[in-house]
Amino acid sequence: MTKSENEGEGKKLLREMGGFENFAVSFSIISILTGAVLLYGYGLKLAGPMINTVGWPIVSLLTLSVAASMAEITSAWPTAGGLYFWAFRLGGRGTAWVTAWLNMVGQVTITAGINVAAAIYIIGAIVRVYGLDPNTKVAFLGPISGWYFQLTVMVVLMIPQVLINILGIKLTAKLSRVSVYWHIGGVFFIAAALLAFGPKNPLSFLFSTQGSVTPLEASSAEIGGATVPALVIGESRFYSPLFRLWPGLTTLYQNAPFVLVLALGMLQAQWTFTGYDASAHVSEETRMAKVSSAWGVFLSVAVSAVVGYILLLVLTACIPAGDVAATAADPYPVLYIFYKALPRWAAHVSAIFVGGAMWLCGLSSITSMARMWYAFARDGGLPGRAWLAVIHAKYRTPIFAILLTSVLSVLICLYAAAYFVVTSISTIALYLAYGIPIALLLVRRLRGQNPAFDKKTAPWNLGRKGVVINFVAVIWVGVITVVFCLPPNELVLWTVLGMVVFLAAGWWLVARRTFVGPGEAALAAMDEE
Repeated sequence: MTKSENEGEGKKLLREMGGFENFAVSFSIISILTGAVLLYGYGLKLAGPMINTVGWPIVSLLTLSVAASMAEITSAWPTAGGLYFWAFRLGGRGTAWVTAWLNMVGQVTITAGINVAAAIYIIGAIVRVYGLDPNTKVAFLGPISGWYFQLTVMVVLMIPQVLINILGIKLTAKLSRVSVYWHIGGVFFIAAALLAFGPKNPLSFLFSTQGSVTPLEASSAEIGGATVPALVIGESRFYSPLFRLWPGLTTLYQNAPFVLVLALGMLQAQWTFTGYDASAHVSEETRMAKVSSAWGVFLSVAVSAVVGYILLLVLTACIPAGDVAATAADPYPVLYIFYKALPRWAAHVSAIFVGGAMWLCGLSSITSMARMWYAFARDGGLPGRAWLAVIHAKYRTPIFAILLTSVLSVLICLYAAAYFVVTSISTIALYLAYGIPIALLLVRRLRGQNPAFDKKTAPWNLGRKGVVINFVAVIWVGVITVVFCLPPNELVLWTVLGMVVFLAAGWWLVARRTFVGPGEAALAAMDEE
């Protein structure tokens, strides 16, 4: 091998993942023991038990339309940073650039949401196990149940995740494989323990729609001694601009029609089903990527839907005394169920399963996030691309992309000040990034300009059903984009509008003259699978 060939090899990611490991990365990021657990109380307090019994399968089926659409495109173009590459091939430079930034924001915020959720959960577990006072204060950080202490624990959890990601994809792939068994084993242990030892509510309870708070109460905070609709930014609280603009929202949110509370509560399920684009992002490190990465995208959602539904049904059926209000009001509703319903040893084991799953979820999320930023930098889309696109000579990982994105995921939490706000931002940003290439593909199909998605160019394809499935996916992305910008996630609305202004300005002032689109490196990587 010549010197130039050696240098070229040093700039490439290694194909050291099989199909199962590719699936495992996305399955780990979806992590039913993270999203479904941390936002369990959020959905329950708004819409009651039915949010799990009916809401989860509705979201699962609609999300499968998005996953199937993405899997087909992944099969045609398996490359790191896949979403914006697809948007470039289907729509051009502008759509590619917007898709890339949405995906990068979504990746950072989902990693932030996962790891701060893990910190919140682990603190809660320790408080409950050792009977600590949650108001106990730590010097410079405030109470152990406060946001700044939670962020400190988040950083401690992330340090080994970052180091493992730097040390090579092989170790990350092995841990992703472990994560699959850990998640599935954990769910079945928890389900078996609750069914054996826990209280059982009647079947009718699972279809109850009685939440414990109204959307108005969930959207309010104390300002000047009065509880009013509020916009919370960090530690600051302001009267809600949205409620000022549309006073009728107060009546709507107070009356709480079921369609509204069901839609708002679906954030629990929809945030859980995020991050499965990871299978596309690690496709340049996957053998037989055209098939393996596509199945990774689709199966990670399908398997999570089934296993997650088992978990939620059992948790809800075993809510102690059927007391939705007490369960939802607890800072850690799933831990509340564990320690009220199970023998102490079984509650401990269940808590360990959940905590471990959250940490493994964060590990995989950093893997996906760094690959997206690396790929966009490699193609000239980011400032600092000369170092963000560097592959470490020994470990063959995008070391600077890993470090930068991990730091950004901590900083975004300082802005959001609540994990459900971070989760809403990540859900919208990611699903817009998912939806753009799917919408572009749908438009081409409706115009009769189909890309050549045959068995050779896209072994995993939807055939004649593609138009219908793409249409359902695009509509669903539009629905959740609107719903998850509504109070109590109003900060998300203004953040999304800010992103729109930023992207428009960035494109017209800079990127339309400088960004040329994906380069030869992405094409070469696909050719080498």
